[in-house]
Amino acid sequence: MPEHAVPVHSMRDDMLSAPRAETVAALRACPGDVVVLGAGGKMGPSLVRMVMRAVDVSGAPRRVHAVSRWSNEAAARELGGAGAEIVRCDLLDRESVRWLPDAENVLFMAGQKFGTRDAPAMTWAMNTLVPAHCAERYRGARTVAFSTGNVYSLTRVERGGSRETDALGPIGEYACSCVGRERMFEYHAHRFGTPVAIVRLNYAIDVRYGVLLDIGRRVARGEPVSLGMGYVNVIWQGDANRLAIEALAAAATPPFVVNVTGPDVLSVRNLATRFGTRFGRTPRFDGTESADALLSNTDRMRERFAPPEVSVDTMIDRVAEWIETGGDVLGKPTHFEARDGQF
Repeated sequence: MPEHAVPVHSMRDDMLSAPRAETVAALRACPGDVVVLGAGGKMGPSLVRMVMRAVDVSGAPRRVHAVSRWSNEAAARELGGAGAEIVRCDLLDRESVRWLPDAENVLFMAGQKFGTRDAPAMTWAMNTLVPAHCAERYRGARTVAFSTGNVYSLTRVERGGSRETDALGPIGEYACSCVGRERMFEYHAHRFGTPVAIVRLNYAIDVRYGVLLDIGRRVARGEPVSLGMGYVNVIWQGDANRLAIEALAAAATPPFVVNVTGPDVLSVRNLATRFGTRFGRTPRFDGTESADALLSNTDRMRERFAPPEVSVDTMIDRVAEWIETGGDVLGKPTHFEARDGQF
């Protein structure tokens, strides 16, 4: 590597963790320490880095606690070296949660999706008991709770996606348990006056995982691309991080609920065709598109927050280049094509 070259993973981390002016302003409006619960997952490390970078810019001294069981020791070392306070905790253990450090601002990211089919009880525990433990421990603190667009039913594509005011229609145990997660935060908001923002995230992507990587790799390998879920929304993980942090300033009682995803309804067939053009391959498809899909309307997000900064074109270019250069992947397919809610 040339003497002044920047490692690829560092450039990726920078892209995922760069705050914008609105992120810094939101943290300025929310004084006090920050705790990130579930900081060791796919999005957690980059979100912690973004919080620390925004804190550095804002100039107000505060602690950033990154809480996880930390099975990923490398991530823990990197974040600790960057100044985060690493806290090891099993959030299923109510007594351990009671001893977590105080903080005025909470970003809740813990949960379980994959493995639900084989271990539904653990999924329910992670998605309902853990939120209850954490909401009780941090009652009164500004809280952003990550949720998912899976709490909605499938909607007709021409409608443009489910709105926050729509009745929930979860399909499968994972989605039902995520409604339970939301209800736990809603209950504590009403009981203790905790200001809460619920972020219903729909398909954040990174070059190492996500819907675009799943589609792109199948095209590159000559594998068929499923059209079981023929339309999707996606958002760059860095944009999702920014919006989640900015939602701290929108936390309220009753909870403020917002869909967080890209504004466009994307055709899976079209995405595969674009990757095919890039790779010089003709995509193969499995099945045909249905008239409905899991989609989220983003009108409320666009009314309240600045728009996402990374376009679909840029995301496709980044993912395609990552595939072409043999970049490392997390090995966690999204199963976005599932229509039965089984994960």
